[in-house]
This record gives sequence, structure tokens and C-alpha cells, in this order.
Amino acid sequence: MAGLLKKRKREEGEIPTASMADIAFLLLIFFLVTTTIDVDTGIGMVLPPKLEEDVEPPPIKERNVLKILVNETGQVLVEDQPSAIRLIRDEVKTHIMNEGVDPRYAEAASKALVSIKTSRETPYDAYVGVLDEVWMAYFELWDSEARRLGYADYATYTAAINEQGGENAIREKIKAAISIAEPDKQ
Repeated sequence: MAGLLKKRKREEGEIPTASMADIAFLLLIFFLVTTTIDVDTGIGMVLPPKLEEDVEPPPIKERNVLKILVNETGQVLVEDQPSAIRLIRDEVKTHIMNEGVDPRYAEAASKALVSIKTSRETPYDAYVGVLDEVWMAYFELWDSEARRLGYADYATYTAAINEQGGENAIREKIKAAISIAEPDKQ
């Protein structure tokens, strides 16, 4: 009887891996198709048309131009005086809404111009910070004008005029006049 009881070799368990490559491939395709990739689009700006060579640029009084310089180290100068980025918004609002009272600022909101000059080495975050503060000054002025006209805010005003098909009188009164240039060559 001893011969009848032979030891059988046990088969070891295996994990079937034949379809693992297919599953990995399908997961790879799924993640490639469903992933969104952010694309840096830069700062959207509408540039004026280029002047003809024989046409002179329109004359602008120095009084109506608020000069902001951001140098290569990120230091900000407003009218050649050192300033912090956070102070630019109030300076721009004062410049635009001066209405000829202070001779250092613009004669009227319609004539006010904000000039931002940078160099190629200017840190991007300093440039964007200055540009954001200038735009926020305009948005705050537009918002306060909309409130003066009886709207809850500027967004409500724009929704109302879009619905009626009218023109944006606030933007006509307070035009966003921003000039962006490189510093003068010395």
C-alpha cells in the first residue's frame, strides 16, 4: 500500500497576466484623452493700429500722462518717485479723476493716460502686479460710476446695457488709456 500513495506535486497558483498589458494600455489612453493641459496664453491686449511713417502721433500734454517705470530689479517709480505696487491703484484713480484741480494730474478723465515702461529684464511678476493695479483702478472707477447712476455695481450696469443693446457710457466717459513701452534708450 505504500506504493499506492504517491506524493503528487502541487501546482502553484498563478495570476493570469495576459490581459494586464491591455488594461494598462486602455488606462493610458483614458488618461491621455481626459487630461486637460493648461496653455499659457499670455496677457490679452488689444493694440492700436500702427501709424503710417509720415503720420505724427497725436499730441499729448505731459500733465495728462501718469508715468510708471518698473526697472530690471522690480523697483517701481511713479513720476520718478519710488513707490510700492500696492499704492499705484490710488495714484491712478487720483490721476484720472482729478478734473483739472491738481496741476500734477490729468485735466479730465477723457484725457488721462497711464504710461507703463519696463525693460526686458523686468521681473514678470512685478510687471503683472503693476498692470493689475492699473486695471483695478479703472474697474473701481467704473464700478463707482455705475453705483452713482443707480446700479448695484458695474457688472449689473453692463448686463443692463447689453440687454438693451446700448453703448457703455461709463467706458466712454472713463476710457482705459494705458500705454506700455520699453524705457527710453540712453
